Amino acid sequence: MPVAMKNLTSLLSLLVALCSLTPAARSAPVALFDGKTLDGWDYDPKVWRVEDGLITGGSTTEKIRANFFIATVKSFQNFELVMKIKCSGDPATGMINSGIQVRSVRVPGGNHMSGYQVDCGAGWFGKIYDEFRRNRVIAEPVDAAALAKVVDVFGWNEYRIRAEGPRIRTWINGVLAIDYTETDKNIALDGRIGPQVHSGGVCLVQVKDVTVEELPATPGVPTWQSLGGVDAARKLITPAPKKKAEEKKKAAAPAADKAK
Repeated sequence: MPVAMKNLTSLLSLLVALCSLTPAARSAPVALFDGKTLDGWDYDPKVWRVEDGLITGGSTTEKIRANFFIATVKSFQNFELVMKIKCSGDPATGMINSGIQVRSVRVPGGNHMSGYQVDCGAGWFGKIYDEFRRNRVIAEPVDAAALAKVVDVFGWNEYRIRAEGPRIRTWINGVLAIDYTETDKNIALDGRIGPQVHSGGVCLVQVKDVTVEELPATPGVPTWQSLGGVDAARKLITPAPKKKAEEKKKAAAPAADKAK
């Protein structure tokens, strides 16, 4: 074989080898909400609807009697989610609170979801609550003082949630709010995305500009399926689910007073 041909063959082999070492191509961000319909979402139409081009849940006149979630039909493992969310209402009527479920599942027979909840509400920005599973706060703000300067308690806030393997990071209005790494091997690292309207007061939750970019999967991580689904989550439940509302009321009261 001529020397030139040998060199070309070697170069091509090198390029193929380099390509095999390159990380898998990332998907482009896609919109999860078209501004007109709730196609691709699972929800209770008595609670969730589209108003003024926004995903809207709750009420401006009636107290929210239970926790309600609107969830993507599709599940995600590694991803970067961006959305703007507004949780408004009068704290004098009860708790005004929301959150965004990630890597979560529906719990059969009720309104609940089980999984990570990136919280939204007075006294709860920058926290992750493990909803209907460990039922406790598992992540606190990276810098509560810095976060407080950029958060609009009852206005619009932009969340960027990046989940890769056991690590979940969240930015609120561009400020790093959460940097959490899961160490429990019995916790699923996949699932659905679901904004919440929390029980309590007369509360309205609005969501817009929702996009998700799927990232390369992490091989071998625990999933809801590998762990036994919702039944596995039930086994991890510690206190009664209602404890969250009690905790949130205590935490939200001082923050709500300051916001008035």
